[in-house]
Amino acid sequence: MMKKHYHYSPFTIIQGSLLVKIFLAVIVLLLFVFSLSGLLTSVNPEYRPSSKSVNDATSIFSGKMLFSLLSFENRYFAASIEETDKKDSLEKQLLKLSANISLDDPRSLLGRELPGFAHFDSEILVAGEGTDYTNMPYESSPPDDKVVAENDADLQNVDNLDTPLKDSNSNKKSNITNGKKVVLIYHTHTYESYTPYLKGVTNADRAEHSKINVTKVGQLLQSSLESNGIGATENDTDIIKRLSNKGLKYSKAYAESRLVVQDAMAKNKDLNYLIDVHRDSAPKKNTTITIKGKVYAKLAFIVGGENAQYKKNFALASKLHQALEKKYPGLSRGVFKQGGPGNNGVYNQDLSERAMLIEAGGVDNTFEELQASMQAFADVFSDYYVAENGIKEVNGVIQN
Repeated sequence: MMKKHYHYSPFTIIQGSLLVKIFLAVIVLLLFVFSLSGLLTSVNPEYRPSSKSVNDATSIFSGKMLFSLLSFENRYFAASIEETDKKDSLEKQLLKLSANISLDDPRSLLGRELPGFAHFDSEILVAGEGTDYTNMPYESSPPDDKVVAENDADLQNVDNLDTPLKDSNSNKKSNITNGKKVVLIYHTHTYESYTPYLKGVTNADRAEHSKINVTKVGQLLQSSLESNGIGATENDTDIIKRLSNKGLKYSKAYAESRLVVQDAMAKNKDLNYLIDVHRDSAPKKNTTITIKGKVYAKLAFIVGGENAQYKKNFALASKLHQALEKKYPGLSRGVFKQGGPGNNGVYNQDLSERAMLIEAGGVDNTFEELQASMQAFADVFSDYYVAENGIKEVNGVIQN
């Protein structure tokens, strides 16, 4: 049998060698780019935002996805993946990578195509009972015209609002903060109100009022905290009126409330817990729960994800959520992270490592339901404060 002889032309050899050189050059270039970017971000923090896109891109590769890929070559890796994850982990992640669609998040099907859709652009950090991406908290749209007292809706069901609601908390604590005011309650969107008290108003975006609004919820929270031994002060500064007087837009509300908070903290160094009380725009079915025959307005914790205190504020909100889950199961809707393009990722929470924004109920809740929630929150918060600060209780008496 004659042996076959293969003849390679000089052109073929040169072409193959050139392709190898090009391939190696590309690899070297990529290594250089990544090395340079790593060096720049480590030497100068100002360059770090430029690497955010790289971080976002790589964040979609979860541990499960990595094991799924490796299991194709080595079956030992497959043993660490649950059967359900084997079926859909890789497919879901590839779909998210190629089309930016997450099957776990229906909002990704619409992206940014619908006007106003950014109001729902939050991330669930800790989900409460029944919470998912279809019923998350969301703010009302900013009013088109100036929100001033002259535009207030007529009131209804307000005959008994001046009468203090009975405090049903039978497990009161006293003197926990030793007379110090440690909690500042304030309101950035001062005029956020509730439809049961506004005649003819059914639209959450129009549920605004200069007198009957979330500042009353703040007063209920202060009273509840005080009855549980936590010194608190409620600042009802009319932020919306200040914006109007200065000719500023509604979008500047957080900048304006920031001045109020900074002034209060400068006057009282003991104020280290900051609570910005809002109300959600969701309907009553999403913001109301009955626990042991009593009706409550649900609470939601919003954490700004773009400030230096994010991790500590998230930890605080998570602890309070878990505490509510134990004593008042279902009352907390969860902890939500806000940020990204077109969204506020700060909420003045950079001013303290113990800052929080609470959505107190929804647009359809009543003050009776809101008071029940404020009492529950104050009950849980006082327990948290005692444990967090190592305060001892002897025969029911707080030892400071």
